[in-house]
Amino acid sequence: MVLSRFWLVIFISSIVFIVVSLFSGNSYTIDFVLNGKKDDPILISEKYVDQLPAFIKDSIANAPDKTMVINNITTNPDTTYVYSAKTVKIYSGVQKSDGLLPTCKSTLLDLIIPLIAYLAFFCGLMELLIISGASGKLAIVLSPVFVKVFPSIPKNHPSISYMTLNFAANFLGLDSAATPFGLKAMESLQELNPEKDRASDAQIMFMCLHASGLTLIATSIIGYRAAANASNPADVMLPCIITSFIGTIAAFLIVGIKQKINFKSASLVVALISLIAAIIGLLMYINHLDLIGKNYFTANLSSMILIVIIAFTLIFSFYKEKKFADANTTVFDAFVVGANNGVKTGVVIFPYVLGMLVAISLFRNSGLFEIISNWIAFIFSNMGVNKQITDALPVAMLRPFSSAGSRGFLIDSMNTFGADSLTGRLSSIFQCSAESTFYVIAVYFGSVNIKNTRYALQTMLLVDLICVITAIFVATWFF
Repeated sequence: MVLSRFWLVIFISSIVFIVVSLFSGNSYTIDFVLNGKKDDPILISEKYVDQLPAFIKDSIANAPDKTMVINNITTNPDTTYVYSAKTVKIYSGVQKSDGLLPTCKSTLLDLIIPLIAYLAFFCGLMELLIISGASGKLAIVLSPVFVKVFPSIPKNHPSISYMTLNFAANFLGLDSAATPFGLKAMESLQELNPEKDRASDAQIMFMCLHASGLTLIATSIIGYRAAANASNPADVMLPCIITSFIGTIAAFLIVGIKQKINFKSASLVVALISLIAAIIGLLMYINHLDLIGKNYFTANLSSMILIVIIAFTLIFSFYKEKKFADANTTVFDAFVVGANNGVKTGVVIFPYVLGMLVAISLFRNSGLFEIISNWIAFIFSNMGVNKQITDALPVAMLRPFSSAGSRGFLIDSMNTFGADSLTGRLSSIFQCSAESTFYVIAVYFGSVNIKNTRYALQTMLLVDLICVITAIFVATWFF
């Protein structure tokens, strides 16, 4: 219900703002909202040639392509004058994101089709893990901890192994593997859900822990910082880990209090201490490496672990081939069945993702998001907050809505202020310390047709806020 109302508010308020801007003269056209593409120039006016200053008329007349570009302020996009059929169209600024119709197209071609391919492959592997019995063995090992965190899940339930693989993939920055494992976990948890259109306690806990985004190897962030010529691209790793870890703990405590979980359980304490020890140990190892060693290690660790998971699955399946024969199938046929289920899951979630991304597209292109973010930055600056921090806030504000959008702000902030500035580093921490909340909600709950997400959305947004506040403190402490 909350998600539905929020979606309607974004959609309707954006449309109203677009219409008001057009009729009040603040916008010359609204076609870009429907048909424009990201980074396209925006048409702001159209005039007859005689209405333009003489030097512009002369320049257009002498230009072979009848186009003139004026660079008034180096920090702003160029103003472009294009002559056509006795009128001159004036363009200034660039579009923040794709319009509604290109978003529909790109959602299918650039997001859903690649996602379906990932789902097909990893769901095929999951089928092998299930039939071979590997997932069951993993569930048995981890049951003492998971039954405390998820009291409604029976001991040794298959969802435990799926959630473990999802958390591990997120932990190592393996986004392509994390989503298929997570969707499989949601499907498994849905089998235990007595109210099929209402999120269960276990599903909410899983979603909130997943969305908190605990990441150890922020490979993509390191890559963006290296491309922006950062002196040490991996210097944000520890702040990212601390921020995302605090976010994960916050998510666990908030949901745990709501669900009345016993925090004094010995198995929970041991698991938490083990996790902290593993993080500290790995950080100590990485810290003693030189810059090339750090880059080499972080670039290869995640990929190597994914290769190991794939190799283990295939080898273990071959070793347990008799179980496939008992199930009246073969290893390859079982993989195909799992892959087919992955394709079906991708088709199911497409409308949910499409609806959410189209609303976000309208929200950004309407100019409403920019106004809100500017006001928030203005309020923070008047409170005495460092300008370098307020300059990074657009990344934090857009992160729950769109990973691609916030990534664009991240790259822009590093190009504008420098990758080694506080703004550039803080933007990097914002980007890697949380998930795209609304996308995650749409994908995961949409995959099992959950209509009532209960308190999941509010909790995830609260955790996002905690991560933002933590990131600011951690960044100012470190840098």
